[in-house]
Amino acid sequence: MKSEERKVLQLGNYGVARGAWEAGCTVAAAYPGTPSTEITEFIAKYPEIDAEWSSNEKVAFEVALGAAIGGARAIVSMKHVGLNVAADPLFTASYTGINGGLVCVVADDPGMFSSQNEQDSRFYARASHVPMLEPSDTQEAKDFTKLAFELSEKYDTPVLVRMSTRISHSQGMMTEESRFDYKLKPYIKDIAKYVMVPNFARGRHVVVEKRADRIAADVNGMEINRAEMRGADLGIVCAGAVYQYVREALPDVSVFKLGTIFPLPIEKIRAFSQKVKRLVVAEELEPFIENQLKANGIQCEGKKYFSKQSELSVNIIKEKLLGAKPAPKADASLAARPPVLCAGCPHRGVYQVMGKMGLTVFGDIGCYSLGALPPLSVMETLVCMGAAVGMLAGYEKARGRGTLKNAVTVIGDSTFVHGGITGLIDAVYNGMNTKVVIMDNSTTGMTGHQEHPATGKTLKGEQTYQLSLEGISKACGVKDENIAVVNAYDLAAVERALEEQLEKPGVSVIITRAPCILCVKGRK
Repeated sequence: MKSEERKVLQLGNYGVARGAWEAGCTVAAAYPGTPSTEITEFIAKYPEIDAEWSSNEKVAFEVALGAAIGGARAIVSMKHVGLNVAADPLFTASYTGINGGLVCVVADDPGMFSSQNEQDSRFYARASHVPMLEPSDTQEAKDFTKLAFELSEKYDTPVLVRMSTRISHSQGMMTEESRFDYKLKPYIKDIAKYVMVPNFARGRHVVVEKRADRIAADVNGMEINRAEMRGADLGIVCAGAVYQYVREALPDVSVFKLGTIFPLPIEKIRAFSQKVKRLVVAEELEPFIENQLKANGIQCEGKKYFSKQSELSVNIIKEKLLGAKPAPKADASLAARPPVLCAGCPHRGVYQVMGKMGLTVFGDIGCYSLGALPPLSVMETLVCMGAAVGMLAGYEKARGRGTLKNAVTVIGDSTFVHGGITGLIDAVYNGMNTKVVIMDNSTTGMTGHQEHPATGKTLKGEQTYQLSLEGISKACGVKDENIAVVNAYDLAAVERALEEQLEKPGVSVIITRAPCILCVKGRK
């Protein structure tokens, strides 16, 4: 071991952050989202990297893309649903290519431990023609991040690194190494490459397809795609966390471990399949690998045994492939313990008032989402970041403009900045009577208290311009008399503000303001 190397026990998310630092990355951007949040929090501790919390994932991707075009190595991180928000620049960045290196880390959440859906981000790689790597432990999280930068520059493309809840939040041994002295590349003006008007984009699409063919051939020679030969009766194709389950459940079975999820090393897998009598694909969620192998004439099985829902596990693999008894289920008689808002949370009283008033409450994503659960059971919808404002406007159109006197939308301060502002603009522009309650606890609470533009501090704790929620509401067209700011703990004031604004024509914004109880210094 070199003198500058040391072994550490760390999270997979730390592995990504360390890999970015070791690769010479100098720009990082993200919007917090479990299970990816810690990546950028760890990165922020490195003074060599200019790290930021962006207002949303689309902006974060664009910041990283601009840095990469500017000749630097840049990384952007998000959870799986965040990639939906960033998909617009991702698809076109595949056409433009980059200049330095651009790595996009996306953390999927099989089992939906902290998410509203179980989408499979591997399909984004295929649809955008962007290569995707998937590590299976902390060491690989670091190594694959470094490799992703190399591949990004070699093939002039963004590269996706797919994490999952188990890899992001599990700890493993990892070797820390020294930082690569990356030299900023010169930026050269190239309108035909970077300006994707239709005439130029048509030519770049040809480049993308040629690049895809080249990468598809090259992945067959990459060491991160490897066959581990043991017995010849059964072979398993797998990747990521599932590789760990397979190795524990079936220690004597031959395994083809994938490092590149897209494109797949088809010829290498074909050779592996010819050495075993039976080939099974073990993968979580959709049959992404299985279907591609079948399309290439490789006989295999997969979803015949495994569900498209939730996670796999050692026990499930033993049960489905060895006939082992299913793992015992939790005693149904045990009391359920759903998550609840913290004791003293400022959102609690606001929801109690709304419940007392019998309001219809369209909701959004954040700590306040727990207002849908007992004992409050007030919030009635949750779809995606910022959706509540537009959805309530649509609800008003369906039920009759100007007829609603008992419907509001709730949205957090961070979520409002992320995706709610455009919905507010739309409601004002289209003459709606939407009533928006911004539950301002001055933090991004559910992901662990991160800063955002309305807190006045950056990711690195530096003081900055503090976005005014009242000011931005006014700028969106909400009238002064339709903007109310109340102390979230003053329930009488909350009720008065709701009653008054529900009677007023036009769009209203009621800001219920009090800091997250967990962020109040000196509390006992």
